[in-house]
Amino acid sequence: MPELPEVETVRRSLEALIVGKTMASVEVRLARIIRTPPDAAAFAALLTGCRVEAVRRRGKYLLFEVPPWTLVSHLRMEGQYRLASALEPESPHTHVVFHFTDGTELRYRDVRQFGTMDLVRDLAEAPEGLRTLGPEPFDPLLTAAAFYGRIHGRQAPIKAVLLDQTCLAGLGNIYVDEALFAARIHPQRPADRVTKREASVLLHEIREVLTRAIEAGGSSVRTYVNGYGRHGGFQVELSVYGREGQPCRVCGTEILKLRVAGRGTHVCPTCQGRPKQRRRRRKTARQGA
Repeated sequence: MPELPEVETVRRSLEALIVGKTMASVEVRLARIIRTPPDAAAFAALLTGCRVEAVRRRGKYLLFEVPPWTLVSHLRMEGQYRLASALEPESPHTHVVFHFTDGTELRYRDVRQFGTMDLVRDLAEAPEGLRTLGPEPFDPLLTAAAFYGRIHGRQAPIKAVLLDQTCLAGLGNIYVDEALFAARIHPQRPADRVTKREASVLLHEIREVLTRAIEAGGSSVRTYVNGYGRHGGFQVELSVYGREGQPCRVCGTEILKLRVAGRGTHVCPTCQGRPKQRRRRRKTARQGA
């Protein structure tokens, strides 16, 4: 699934490609991708004549500002946008086509058909997943102390907490693994065992790895491409993700693949020492009669 760096890269490419264009018509070929309104024909009719004013991002969601509407798009596993001339052949699995008045088309392709689109007047009407997102990792109000407060007191593994979009928006499997490695924290460490100092380092490393990934255009570990149809380049810089059985770039220890929070998880057992087990309190027998 595209994560924050990939979605941000798509956003930037689409901002350069489609802002200012007006929709002449919209063609929906797979109705279940459209969730709001429930009628795909109404979705197409409402967008006809609308001008794209901006393309924003919140977490892993793309927000197309087409006044008076906001089109909320979630790419899910393999959703892709590509701007093309109306004369160019289409790729298979193209399910929604936005036809612009200048003869170009924004084509939405989704092999696995998990992506969704919601057309809303106000973000209060947006999908719950968008409304309940936690802060953005780069939010200036997200201080080290605020970040520690969001994870402190939770006994779940720190990886599970970071994958929780209500805790922090935009992180997924790739960048959680990478940030935890950079911070030298084992993904199975209970979140309430992460100290204030470690939380500060972890937040710094989250921001660092996301920044580098955005600069590289994201990680094309599966089918991700941006609005120009180009792949990302950060996959060659990954330290642990996808490197099971290979030597750690820091210490040479073999990278292991575990299962944490139901997700394949990559870890260096030397750089990220396995967390100690919690001690169980012994039950004392009651004294007296």
